[in-house]
Amino acid sequence: MIANLVQLAAEEEQNPLVPPGPELLVGAIAFAIVFFFLAKKLLPNINRVLDERREAIEGGIEKAEAAQAEAQDTLEQYKAQLAEARHEAARLRQEAQEQGAALIAEMRAEGQRQREEIVAAGHSQIEAERKQAAAALRQDVGTLATELAGKLVGESLEDQARQSRVIDRFLDELEEKAEAAR
Repeated sequence: MIANLVQLAAEEEQNPLVPPGPELLVGAIAFAIVFFFLAKKLLPNINRVLDERREAIEGGIEKAEAAQAEAQDTLEQYKAQLAEARHEAARLRQEAQEQGAALIAEMRAEGQRQREEIVAAGHSQIEAERKQAAAALRQDVGTLATELAGKLVGESLEDQARQSRVIDRFLDELEEKAEAAR
């Protein structure tokens, strides 16, 4: 037991948290070497990579802002062109409606004129045919009336002047009776 107590007393003199002097010196030298290596070799590389990333990010942000500004400008141009195209379409539509209305009015006027021409031509043709029929009828009626009067009287009424007077008087009387009947 005493041996155990001596060993315990010896162990108490050594603090487990404080390393022995030679280990402390070797640890400090190793730390300085690693620190020097990190400070001179690794840290500049890390800083360079971080700077490149920062520049890339900042450049990307600037590019994105420039692209966004360009997109905004393009959008504004597109909106202006679209508004102009809509205005032009409305103007063309209005012109087409006006031209259509003018064309319809012109076609109506042309149709009215053609109708009036056709009606006038029909009236003149009817009037000419009526006159021709009246003249033919007058001649036929006159010939028949002369023959009938000659048969009734018993002599020929071939005298042309007398025949014309009798026919004209007879037809005039018929026309007067027809007008009075209306």
